[in-house]
Amino acid sequence: MIGSVKRAVEILSCFSVDEPVLGNAEIADKLGLSRSTTHHIVKTLSNEGVLMRDGNRKYRLGWKIFEWNNGVMFQNDIYNKALPIVKALTEQFRGTAHIGMYDKGDVIMVLKISSKDADFVPTFLGDRKPAHSTSLGKVLLAFNRAYLQETISRGLSKQGLNTITEVNSLKQELETVKERGYAISINENDTSTHAIAAPIQSYSGETIAAVNLVGPVSYMQSENTKQMIMNIVNTGRAVSRELGYIEVN
Repeated sequence: MIGSVKRAVEILSCFSVDEPVLGNAEIADKLGLSRSTTHHIVKTLSNEGVLMRDGNRKYRLGWKIFEWNNGVMFQNDIYNKALPIVKALTEQFRGTAHIGMYDKGDVIMVLKISSKDADFVPTFLGDRKPAHSTSLGKVLLAFNRAYLQETISRGLSKQGLNTITEVNSLKQELETVKERGYAISINENDTSTHAIAAPIQSYSGETIAAVNLVGPVSYMQSENTKQMIMNIVNTGRAVSRELGYIEVN
């Protein structure tokens, strides 16, 4: 197992700025491996999106590499730049704030901060939730429609009392989210909470994450709701600016 991982890393290291595209035979010759062994590892890496094959049956680094790279850079920025901004949100309102990123139909929690007097929310760092059943996920799906088919293909399983499980209903919901610039989730997953989420954009304008505030339905649906929405949206914008996004009006 360790040997296979080592060879996979060596294969990836063959690709460079000078040689961004390589064939199976070229990789085998570079590493002194048999072509059959190289083919087996390269095929696995390609199936996982780490490499991608072109029309000439040659390979280049796949999108998964770029996703990992963005993820590492983004998570570093989270703790250096986003943390104080998101923390301020939990100091103004009673609740738990998360930042989540999309992965294969799920949202992964990469940041969680709670107010001192917040009700317990059963989430943790690295936790995965089906994207269609969370406020974070609905933001990521609304602003990255390429994610939608993957999410639908997994099935819109019922996660809570109000989970959207019908495709057309989800599409309509995502249109609403995109139009108003934020998402709401009320008892749609196993946390039995009310959540409001807004997008976080990278320097390129891509929505790479979302930030939310989660709390009991009774608290989130109050005279403060409009102010909460405004502050959550502004939190997303503030984090986006820290990540290099420039808003053009």
